[in-house]
Amino acid sequence: MNQNPQINLEKEKLDVQVVRMIPENVARKYKVIAVKIDGANLYVAMSDPGDLLVKDELKLLTGCEIIPIQVPEKQIMYAIGRNYKIEESSKQTLVDMRLAQLKSARKKQPAIETLSADLKKIEQVPIVKLVNDIIVGSINAKASDVHLEPQDPEMIVRYRIDGQLHDIMTIPKHTELAVLSRVKILSNINIAEHRRPQDGHIVLEKDGKEYDIRVSTMRTVAGEKTVMRIFDKSSMLIGLEELGFTKEDELKMRELIEKPYGIILITGPTGCGKTTTLYAILKQLDSSSRNIITIENPVEYRLTRINQVQVDEGAKMTFATGLRTILRQDPDVIMVGEIRDKETAEIAIQAALTGHLVFSTLHTNDAPSAITRLVDMGIEPFLISSTVIGSVAQRLCRVFCPECKGAGCGICYDTGYKGRIGVFEVMPLGEEIQKLVSSKASASEIKKIAIKEGMQTLAQNGKRKVDEGITDIQEIERVVY
Repeated sequence: MNQNPQINLEKEKLDVQVVRMIPENVARKYKVIAVKIDGANLYVAMSDPGDLLVKDELKLLTGCEIIPIQVPEKQIMYAIGRNYKIEESSKQTLVDMRLAQLKSARKKQPAIETLSADLKKIEQVPIVKLVNDIIVGSINAKASDVHLEPQDPEMIVRYRIDGQLHDIMTIPKHTELAVLSRVKILSNINIAEHRRPQDGHIVLEKDGKEYDIRVSTMRTVAGEKTVMRIFDKSSMLIGLEELGFTKEDELKMRELIEKPYGIILITGPTGCGKTTTLYAILKQLDSSSRNIITIENPVEYRLTRINQVQVDEGAKMTFATGLRTILRQDPDVIMVGEIRDKETAEIAIQAALTGHLVFSTLHTNDAPSAITRLVDMGIEPFLISSTVIGSVAQRLCRVFCPECKGAGCGICYDTGYKGRIGVFEVMPLGEEIQKLVSSKASASEIKKIAIKEGMQTLAQNGKRKVDEGITDIQEIERVVY
């Protein structure tokens, strides 16, 4: 291999042992990957072969003479994603654990069933590394959740990526308890409790980003199941223009959020990105001239110059009681994480009637159904028509992987998709719709008029994304229908 060979990292199969001469965090930091070793020479793919500082650091790290190969950054990141998978890094960890177990067994020493002995096992380097690999691997894969599922004969580790679960690896039964206990220690929950559900959280910083990982444990017939939900705090702070609105819908949204008072409802099923949309709206508002207060469960991201309150059932701080208190704090804008009951809805309506701009969420299938949902809660239709100024339904659809354009590759776990974008239905409440609401019209009647007034339905918005080559019709059918 000469100094400037032609190499295509999207097609080249690399030796994992060579690749791992450069640790993953270093490879990602400098966007480099080792491709071949020849004696004392290590050939490294770099987008900038002239970076002497990087070459010197890699030389110190590996003990090899670094021979750079110029390769586009896109190909390097593809190869990093394919070759530093958790499955590969965890294989050796599991082997090390098995060897340690056999070595211990040869000594023929009886196991001491004490908490201190258990803790020593949990804090063994291989266990610590394995749990770290699972968590860091999930972040690199941009997973939203990690599932540790006890099964027979082995525990299964699964990542939820772009809304879909993927089997990542299996953990031997004899290691299961130590892994779960390590997660419990990290999340500050009781390692000795196995029957009752428990909740905790882990705060982690990686590559300059802060992650909040919510941990939930639950007893099943096969053992204790654990789910870790990952919140990338930086991903919550995006603008309206990045959510996936069409230009027409984005304009409607901007007009709605600049209204002096009224209620704007964001609706859709759990996990469809409603909170991200609310944060994008709050980011858009000028907090230097407004008193903006939120009540959330939980507070997922700290926003500058915005007063955020977290629901605390133990302290009797519910959405309703919190909202009632907020009204005594001279607010201009109020964000309520969710309207769950009649009491919360009534206070939100009272806030809008007294000159406040209120944002909240509901669980309904489309934008018109948000109106009839409030009626079902027991809210008078004339109050709804007087206060609700807009209803927005949304879903999240997967978009084509930029590396393979939908064909399937190592970066996208052979799904053909990488990342998600919003599919929206924006319905401002004009005079005609307000009249329909006051007369207790059905959701279908409201929808008919909204379409006549220019509302693009979820299905139509999804079809538009298909026409633009962002995703395919199968994905739109999956999320919309």
